[in-house]
Amino acid sequence: MKRNFKSLLAPTALCLLLASCAQTGPPLPPSLELPKPPGDLRASRKGNRVTLDWGEPMLTTDRQSARYIGPTLVCGALPSTAHPDRAPEMTECGNPVAMLPAPSDVPQSKKSPRAKARKSDLQHASTQTYVVTLPDSVQVEYPLAEVTYAVEVLNRNARGAGLSNRVQVPAVYTLLPPSDLSAELTGDGVVLTWTSAGESQRNPSGPPANASTIQLRYRIYRRDENTGKDAVAGEVSLGEPGPAHFTDSGFEWEKTYLYRVTAVSIVKRPESEAQVEGDDSRPVRVIAHDVFPPSVPGGLQAAYSGEGQKPFIDLIWAPVTNADLAGYNVYRSSAANGVAVKLNSDLVKSPSYRDIAVASGQAYSYSVSAVDVRGNESARSEETSESVP
Repeated sequence: MKRNFKSLLAPTALCLLLASCAQTGPPLPPSLELPKPPGDLRASRKGNRVTLDWGEPMLTTDRQSARYIGPTLVCGALPSTAHPDRAPEMTECGNPVAMLPAPSDVPQSKKSPRAKARKSDLQHASTQTYVVTLPDSVQVEYPLAEVTYAVEVLNRNARGAGLSNRVQVPAVYTLLPPSDLSAELTGDGVVLTWTSAGESQRNPSGPPANASTIQLRYRIYRRDENTGKDAVAGEVSLGEPGPAHFTDSGFEWEKTYLYRVTAVSIVKRPESEAQVEGDDSRPVRVIAHDVFPPSVPGGLQAAYSGEGQKPFIDLIWAPVTNADLAGYNVYRSSAANGVAVKLNSDLVKSPSYRDIAVASGQAYSYSVSAVDVRGNESARSEETSESVP
């Protein structure tokens, strides 16, 4: 029995030794819970409003799940007289533009401080948005410069790991939108009219701007009321102060549109171009119902032929150039019957027609009209006459 006991003692000791080797070392220091600075900050500007948006951090700086998110500092750096034509550098927040409260929709994780963030956690990061109002004085005094923005997300102890990526927006001034936009539907398109501020309004409150560096335009937007999709119908320069107009022929008939106009400031640099839109005018609604006929055909001529063959009269006229032209109708009257009768059963597709139903000794008068794809018919052309010997 003693021998068997000794034979079992060695393996048991070995197992205890191995178990002691598998024990963990000293505990790791607790996480500082510093949210990782966002790297997806974006900025867009409309008028004097700068919209910032970014994803709320889901990780800490030591790559753990962010259990607690504190307030967020919105940081801005304005241009200065020392560097009036470039974006200022930003190394720290300094005096924040705003302090946003801790987001209420960030889940408070029950995991241990060292729990790794899952991929699914990162896919549900909450997007935060803040709108900054750009001071008028900055736009007027530094129209060629840029303004720099960043955010810093803090933990619940108001400590942060640094600034997010920096973004810049042009500081150029924008003009007020037209206040008297109106629209009229015509056969040639939608005619928009408004009063232009004119080039005299170029930076009216500040130093004169170089016209080759800053350009001002009006941009016309067309929105399909059914789909809500916007399209740029066109652009026009400011020109002289006073009446301005633009004709849009790129729409589709039998649809309803909302038109608006905004002034656009364009800063031209040697290596790039920056555009900033001002506020939009009030929209005007246009129901594009086509009740407009095509142009009246012109230049109608008639020529008799028939020597040695069955007589006929050939007609030719200048083609109508309307984009929605579907074809032509040909009308004829005679001295015996003064009533004009349409000769064609189907629309004539080309600006010519041969009348073979003529009789010798008769004189005929002809006229032509144009018809569009919606069946609108123009007035008839001036008549032309021809006789059959």
